[in-house]
Amino acid sequence: MNKLVVSLLLSLGVAGAATAAQPVKGDAAAGQAKTAVCGACHNPDGNSLAPNFPKLAGQGQRYLEKQMHDIKSGKRVVLEMTGMLAGFNDQDLADIAAYFASQKGSVGAADPALVERGRALFNGGDLDKGMPACTGCHSPDGAGIALAGFPHLSGQHAQYVSKQLTDFREGNRTNDGDAMTMRTIAGKLSNHDIEALASYIQGLH
Repeated sequence: MNKLVVSLLLSLGVAGAATAAQPVKGDAAAGQAKTAVCGACHNPDGNSLAPNFPKLAGQGQRYLEKQMHDIKSGKRVVLEMTGMLAGFNDQDLADIAAYFASQKGSVGAADPALVERGRALFNGGDLDKGMPACTGCHSPDGAGIALAGFPHLSGQHAQYVSKQLTDFREGNRTNDGDAMTMRTIAGKLSNHDIEALASYIQGLH
């Protein structure tokens, strides 16, 4: 009997662990009611008007969730977000991510003087620098790959994109995983390359 009890307890423990590991399903409708704190910087629909604050509308849910968890835990440092997510649990973050992912992102415009270089880098990379094309992870139209957690880029503010690429290059942002994919790629970019890519992405749609 004792062996049976032990076996049952062990099996329940394993089942409990498996249940806990399941991803939280986000509810967009519930998320809308939880985004009041986000609206001041990102706008209620996620289309930020400030060029230094990212547009969240249309961004992949998995990517949004990861970034919020990383910011909350301190793995990604965003001074403006310090403490902003402390009161939200996993379900809240999943709901918020689902809401913004369901919104339509606005489009921007690229600087004509930078389009050619930006397009070349985005679509073809730079063989001389050993830099791959951005399209492999972010798709030719900049929509990203939501299920894989690769972010939607098209229409994103150039100022924000430029800062993120610079932060990856300088090692100030490190939450791109053990493969260090973005840090490696950004490390091959000059200031002009970053400016051109950011501008091209802003006008991509």
